[in-house]
Amino acid sequence: MLPFLGQPLIQRVVERVKPIADEILITANQAADYAFLNLPIFPDVLPGYGALGGLFTALTVSKSPVTAVVACDMPFVSADLLAYQLRLVDQGNWDAVVPKSEAGYEPLHGVYRTQTCRNAVEWAIRTGERKMIAWFPMVKIYAIEQEELHPFDPQGRIFWNVNTPEELQTAQEAAHAETD
Repeated sequence: MLPFLGQPLIQRVVERVKPIADEILITANQAADYAFLNLPIFPDVLPGYGALGGLFTALTVSKSPVTAVVACDMPFVSADLLAYQLRLVDQGNWDAVVPKSEAGYEPLHGVYRTQTCRNAVEWAIRTGERKMIAWFPMVKIYAIEQEELHPFDPQGRIFWNVNTPEELQTAQEAAHAETD
């Protein structure tokens, strides 16, 4: 909900993915906060599991056989990278296509075979796991490594997320530089 270049950050994320999305839905436990987006909003199916619970909810309510999932606090989400990830899922025998940055897997910029991944995430939750990638060993993952990511993210910004006022300021300055 933070203002980012004059609009709520989540609105920027939605607008960035809209060109490639057949369906956009929001997982949030405070639906009223996001009503201005005029999109379907779903509370966590299994509350109390944080981001993993949000992923489970998205995979549960999605009507598509393949679901892309992005975080609402990532101002540089890439529709081009998501489209590439979707092609990889469609062309390969992959259950999930997830970028792997220097920080590790980026599951909140991931593309998932909905039913297969939903079952694996549900297993992880039911066994007490809370880590976003705890279920990865149960499915066929294609990790997009640094070299493959570079054409989509030459500045290294796609996976930035905004959690502090300083990060917000840095991200807005970078976004201004993109448009200049």
